[in-house]
Amino acid sequence: MTDTKSVSIEILAEEMYQLVAESAGKRNMKPGDLAKELIAKHGPACSKDDCKKALRILIDSGRCVYSYLGGSFIQLPPKPGAEL
Repeated sequence: MTDTKSVSIEILAEEMYQLVAESAGKRNMKPGDLAKELIAKHGPACSKDDCKKALRILIDSGRCVYSYLGGSFIQLPPKPGAEL
């Protein structure tokens, strides 16, 4: 059974990227936080599995990276030449 009102993975990935970019330097976003926000925004048209696929697109493309600061967080990659 396919939901015809589902949101495309690419759109979810772009919205997820915007959430990470908006919170950069203010708040660290956990993968679960991102999924909860998108599910709250789109309701049944968005699932946890869809969010995982969208996150995988962002990580694989290099637009976002995982960081480990006492837990897993999603962040924008460091700028070239910036100290880690």
